[in-house]
Parts: sequence; structure tokens; C-alpha cells
Amino acid sequence: MSNAVKPHVINFPAFGNPAEGYIAVNQYAQALPFEVKRTFWTYHTPEAVTRGRHAHHNTQMVLIAAAGKIIVDLEEADGTVSQHVLESPTVGLYIPAMTWHVMKYSHNAIQIVFASSDYDESDYIREYQVFQSLINSKD
Repeated sequence: MSNAVKPHVINFPAFGNPAEGYIAVNQYAQALPFEVKRTFWTYHTPEAVTRGRHAHHNTQMVLIAAAGKIIVDLEEADGTVSQHVLESPTVGLYIPAMTWHVMKYSHNAIQIVFASSDYDESDYIREYQVFQSLINSKD
């Protein structure tokens, strides 16, 4: 698994100024490590709600906090655990396949997600014990 792509931050260029506002730009072929097949967003998530709590067999994602703050806890297939705080629309977090992820949101958070595949329920690993079994069987 040492050759696997690790979670990492992607910085998107931004242009503008305080008087007029800003635009952040994503040239898909330049910034993202996959072809985008699906884009979705979450909003109005109560602070007491934890989302995610799953991994994907094949789907890769980039998460962006377009507004507010999102705390993302990750567990990689090699056992590495990390926490990332997203609170800038110019910063994305790349999450590779086979990475358990859990998100917590501020009350005003808007999350944009770029995904490498169309929605497919069979791609989801929704039970943590199943995720653990799958990553342990690859050793």
C-alpha cells in the first residue's frame, strides 16, 4: 500500500479583491487527480450531526468547504489516522478510495464534493468492521 495515493490538500487559485469579491478556480485536468463524474453539495447540516461514517471501494473524492467549517477525520487503509479542518473555499481535501471518513460541520457549512464515479450504493462500505476486515485482508 505504500504506492497508494495518500490524502492531501489541494490549493485552488483565487482571484479578486475585497472590494469586488473573489473567484476560486478548478481546472479539472490540472488540480484533481481523477476525472470528475459527479458533483454534490451538503448544507444546513445541524452541528450535532456527524456525516460520512463510510469508505468507498473505488470512488475518490475532493471535499471543499465553500462556506463555514468542516472537520474531517480520516483513517487510511494502512492505519494512518488524521484530522483536517476545512474552512476556506480555496482548499480541497483529496480522499482516496478505501479511506474511512467522518465529517462534522459548523451550522453554516456548505460542502462541495467532486467524485470520481457516479453514485453506486455497492461502492459504499458503511460498516466500520467491514472496512477493517477489508483492509486487514490486504496485508
